Amino acid sequence: MAFEDMIGDLEKRNAEALAMGGAEKLAKRKAEGVLNARERIDYLIDEGSFIESGLYAKSIRPEVKHKTPADGKIAGFGRIAGREIALVSNDFTVLGASSAVINMKKMKHVKQVAAKRGMPLVLLGESSGARMPDRMGAAGRAIIAQDPTEYQRLRESPWCSALLGQCYGSSTWYSAMSDFVVMRKGAIMAIASPNVTSIAINRPIEAEDLGGWKLLTGVSGLADMAVDTDEQAIDAIKRFLSYLPGNNMEAPPERAVPEGSDEACRKMLEIVPESRNKVYDVRKVIAAIADKGSPFEIKERYGKSATTMLARLDGKTVGFIANNPLFKGGALDADACQKVTSFMVLCDSFNIPLVFLVDVPGFLIGVEGELRGMPGKVINWMNAMTLVTVPKITVIMRKSYGQAFINMAGGKNADEVAVWPSADLGFMDPAVSVNVLYGVKYQDDPERFEKLKAEVERDTSAWGLAELYEAHTVIDPRDTRDYLIRTLQVHRLRMKSGVGEHLLRNWPTSY
Repeated sequence: MAFEDMIGDLEKRNAEALAMGGAEKLAKRKAEGVLNARERIDYLIDEGSFIESGLYAKSIRPEVKHKTPADGKIAGFGRIAGREIALVSNDFTVLGASSAVINMKKMKHVKQVAAKRGMPLVLLGESSGARMPDRMGAAGRAIIAQDPTEYQRLRESPWCSALLGQCYGSSTWYSAMSDFVVMRKGAIMAIASPNVTSIAINRPIEAEDLGGWKLLTGVSGLADMAVDTDEQAIDAIKRFLSYLPGNNMEAPPERAVPEGSDEACRKMLEIVPESRNKVYDVRKVIAAIADKGSPFEIKERYGKSATTMLARLDGKTVGFIANNPLFKGGALDADACQKVTSFMVLCDSFNIPLVFLVDVPGFLIGVEGELRGMPGKVINWMNAMTLVTVPKITVIMRKSYGQAFINMAGGKNADEVAVWPSADLGFMDPAVSVNVLYGVKYQDDPERFEKLKAEVERDTSAWGLAELYEAHTVIDPRDTRDYLIRTLQVHRLRMKSGVGEHLLRNWPTSY
């Protein structure tokens, strides 16, 4: 048969490349209940849609070329629910998926295609860091830093990263640059491995303490979500992308509105207590307003006094920023500031309107906040807000005190401001105001205290704000969903087919 030898050689090379790091290593992963790099791709994308780029790539170094199928990073293009994506799945069975000359060329190619053709980039991370001896000495310097745009983010299209094992080197850097990061519990992300770090700091350190899920989702905020399995991590990526456009020049995709989505908001008076001193979980408020089953929380364990959620209203993607009195009474700390700023950047970059649900007693005051640079974080938030070009709709539910009134899109910082009749617009809690302004405490003079408190509260009602036209309307809490749907229909107009200006597109992803 013509070309028989050549076809035979092709089939042989295919088999070698698809064998990855060998049967023994693959079997070990299977026994541990962990997917390999190609199984992760199969789970991520539509069946039969994968186009691989670089199947026959190998290490540039002759001594290891024979054991580097695909050079440890599997790259290419596929579809999720019919929509094109670019992807890289690190193969830890091949030299720990270490970064080297050839596989970084592959990563660069799919990144460039994703940006040029307007498709999301998905990075399935697990890597040991830079490959040695490739990066050693002067010759190693000639390998790295050859692409000045390697770590540039202009958010042409969404990036998602999954941390699915040991993640050092490229898996760390690209996660820190991504719009959404999910990690499997047990995975680790850090600049260097515990062994290297222990030597550097001259004391032992456990991997979980260095970069485990509790640290990343609850302390540093570098991961948005933690899950139990590879499959759950990939499911989270697919769900996140379902809210976002393929690129920043498209409007987000729309979905059918689930039956019964209008019912929960009718019970709003049962969710939010009338007394501003009673706490509640604002996530229940969002669930009542949004399309049924659509809320998807970002950074649930980080900066808990603020809640950030993607959801749908009338089938269209919106981003909710809400104070959550369940944590710290809703007072905004340094982590909450950073979380909200990051979320505004995400939504503005990808044409997602913002809804602010306000019940905020102010910023959390104290030495810890000042040590964390709290004033800078407050102003970072405000700076970002002034650059947001998607619609911003504010609903003041209860408290909106002090500077936080501005940060939570009060006044002219929103396109529309609505208030519930329960809104309270004082500079601070009335009881605290009496103490600060007049030096009177309740226990010392109850009658005078109550008189002064009533005076302080006199001009802080929803009606006072509406009379000044600093609020555009006062609404029944049970009508909040209907109000937002109709108002967004107005403010989505003339957005160039639902596309904003993206003034925040190069804001840092981690800071």
